[in-house]
Amino acid sequence: MKQRFAWLLRLYLVLLAIFVTQKAAFMWIDKPEGAHYRLADCLGVMAHGLLLDVPVAGYLIALPLLSMMALAWVPCVVRLRCWATPYFAVVALAASVMFVADLSLYPFWHFKLDATIFYYTDSPKDALASVSGGYVAVRLAAIAAYAALLLWCLRAVTPRLLRPMAGLGRKAGATALMLAATAPLVISIRGGLGESTANIGKVYFSEDEYLNHSAINPCFSMLASLGKADDYASEFDYFAEGERARLFDGLYAPTDADTVRLLNTRRPNVLVIIMEGFGGQFVEAVSGRKDIAPNYNRLAREGIIFTNCYSNSFRTDRGTVSTLSGYPSFPTQSVMKLPMKSRTLPCLAATLGGQGYKSSFLYGGDINFTNMQSYLRTGGYATIVSDVDFSLEERKDNPWGVNDDVTFARLEQMVAGQGHTPWHICFLTLSSHEPWTVPYSRLADKIPNAFAFTDHCLGQFVERIRKTPAWKDLLIVCLPDHGYQFPGDITKEQHHHNSMLWIGGAVAGHRVVTTLMNQSDMAATLLGQLRIPHADYTFSRDVFSTGYKYPFAFFTFKEGFGFADSTGHTVYDIIGDRVSEDSAASGRSDEAMTAVRVARGKAILQSFYDDLGRR
Repeated sequence: MKQRFAWLLRLYLVLLAIFVTQKAAFMWIDKPEGAHYRLADCLGVMAHGLLLDVPVAGYLIALPLLSMMALAWVPCVVRLRCWATPYFAVVALAASVMFVADLSLYPFWHFKLDATIFYYTDSPKDALASVSGGYVAVRLAAIAAYAALLLWCLRAVTPRLLRPMAGLGRKAGATALMLAATAPLVISIRGGLGESTANIGKVYFSEDEYLNHSAINPCFSMLASLGKADDYASEFDYFAEGERARLFDGLYAPTDADTVRLLNTRRPNVLVIIMEGFGGQFVEAVSGRKDIAPNYNRLAREGIIFTNCYSNSFRTDRGTVSTLSGYPSFPTQSVMKLPMKSRTLPCLAATLGGQGYKSSFLYGGDINFTNMQSYLRTGGYATIVSDVDFSLEERKDNPWGVNDDVTFARLEQMVAGQGHTPWHICFLTLSSHEPWTVPYSRLADKIPNAFAFTDHCLGQFVERIRKTPAWKDLLIVCLPDHGYQFPGDITKEQHHHNSMLWIGGAVAGHRVVTTLMNQSDMAATLLGQLRIPHADYTFSRDVFSTGYKYPFAFFTFKEGFGFADSTGHTVYDIIGDRVSEDSAASGRSDEAMTAVRVARGKAILQSFYDDLGRR
């Protein structure tokens, strides 16, 4: 029994050692020109990289562990090293190919090896056009040599012979112990017991993107992306290219910043508060209930309230990307979970960073959930505060993390502690989420009460910050990440019909904006007011620009999409291939206009997937 467990342990440690030393080699070989890193940086890369090394080692040790269970019942001597060599050869070759490919491609791609490489396998001649035959030969030789070294290491820790176990009791006991060992193994493969599973964002720890990339296990990066390397451009191919282009033409026309100024300062400090699930039914200005969000309603009467701002999607990961990158949402994909795609997007933090802003992100939950940290770090958020930055006492009352009263207090500290101007902070609230556990009891129904709690925290924060010097040059943008299905019988259109609020000392005066728009238009509209170019936000529109000539809103959910313009709104079921909701602005059914809305919605969805496929 001891021989078997000792071998599994040695094998596991060797696998971890291989992955750790790969990081040192990566930093030595692919270090950016002119960059200087300390030993502490290398150690930080290795330590954080273990969060992905451990799951990969767990996958690779699973088969030997299962084999040991079976071999415990074999009555004769087993030539273990011979038996294990074919498996070791596959592991060594695969690990070698991925490691050398990662080393070779990173200087060109500046991102870690993933399924993007398979986009070029249809045309290997073109893929190799930029390198010489000698370059390829050296890499092939390196793969062979490294694979041989790994194979030798794996064989060296493996006993030549495995002695049989005597007695039924010892065999049963060994099997039971190995079976018990599968529980921690599964946990290590999953990446822990938290809400988030192992993902690339977990190893991001530095403002230096190269250090974050160095910590990524190339095997994990490749394997994690395989299931996400779909041919997105082929999805929802409703129209031939000419017809798609005709229907799509002008829908997302460029919107130059040539409009009325709504702010009294050109470079305000920008605080974006993404309010969890804060749908229009909770806001009086969108014909919602008056009693749930009295603070939001009060602030809407002094700031700029957008009453026809539709959320793009139905989940936080999608809504966050729509808000900060001005990018659409997809019924079948979460771009935040696709680092190979999300890294190609613009982001508010990076754009503002180009104008001298320092950016931070605050969230009371698990920042690694849905690969959020990877997206935020890549997008330019240098400072990230999440659940691990709060005490266990502060985290104990909500299974998702820290309640909004605590995080709003931390937000106030962050605002007060800004030593650099201009600055940008994005804050994602948390409490208005099931299981609706909040330290507040103004309303009897726990769901609206949770939203009332977030509103209460917002109101208190604004009144406190109003009394500080920070208020004068502050622009606060409040909008939901998505709506919420409350009450349960609201329509899809009502679910997505939400609001956006601009307040703060930087706002010149009260204004009600009834223009149809999406939350993804916030980025271009904000940048337009700051007179910052936003052409790279392809699907974000400055709704105050004279170029915004056809106001409409488009949203998606898992089973379909919705399209709203001045003629009405239509919701289309992409599974059932039918219209599921339809309402004409005139109050009278108009089949021709419904058909137009459906056609435009299909063209938009097809165009979005085409764009995702090109990235």
